[in-house]
Amino acid sequence: MGTAPQIAPEIHDFYTDTFDEATRLTATADGALELVRTQEILRRLLPPAPATVLDVGGGPGIHAQWLSADGYKVHVVDPVPRHVAQAAALGVGAEVGDARQLAAGAGSYDVVLLLGPLYHLLERADRDRALAEARRVVRPGGLVAAAAIGRYASLYEHVATTLLGTERVRDAVADILRTGRHEPGRKGFTAAYFHTAEGLEEEMAAAGLEGIAVHGIEGPAWSCLKAAEQHTGERLVGSPMFAAALESARLAEPYPALLSSSSHMLATATAGSLPGR
Repeated sequence: MGTAPQIAPEIHDFYTDTFDEATRLTATADGALELVRTQEILRRLLPPAPATVLDVGGGPGIHAQWLSADGYKVHVVDPVPRHVAQAAALGVGAEVGDARQLAAGAGSYDVVLLLGPLYHLLERADRDRALAEARRVVRPGGLVAAAAIGRYASLYEHVATTLLGTERVRDAVADILRTGRHEPGRKGFTAAYFHTAEGLEEEMAAAGLEGIAVHGIEGPAWSCLKAAEQHTGERLVGSPMFAAALESARLAEPYPALLSSSSHMLATATAGSLPGR
């Protein structure tokens, strides 16, 4: 298949030296909200255990860990060696790899998750390639679930942090709103792509996936939760405010007009048969 694609050095360095992805979904209330809601949505749609799950871009194994506890046979693929080591330390099968060129054979998994790769593939051709690979390695009728950062997430977040009042952040957010891109070299985050719900659905459809549904993960109150926790210094997981934010996400989920209020979206679909299968 030729030389495997390479992750951008900036993204590798961000997750190796700057940011600990292993704590992102547990250290803050908005992270915990994302985790709980991702679990809720996937548990509604996953086939019964012990189905096989390929967790592409699975990072340090946060999702693989709970899926394994639920009885699924999970394997993590991630381009960052630090993440692979962290996932392996949890007892999860893990290997270094790239979403755009998977080692797995065609139709070899019941479920393929992409809960991270679309965040950092700025070019449409690369995202198309990753989704095409997911469709290739999932069995006919199997589930593909792909997460994306919402186009307006940075706007909401930087109101919560109050950093939107600075010129540097305001300019970066304005560019994301206009183009969907956080360009390489900009401070505060690594290179990233921010989807609209319509764009995410269209990319899933272009990969030949069927029965596509786009779910808002955190709902409309996540940034309020983030602001309250940040500015009070209180740990809000398990608080009445966390419970209210979680309920608001559940109530908002059936309404497409509210998709843009979530920090992340989860697109789910099934794979039909590829030609020649």
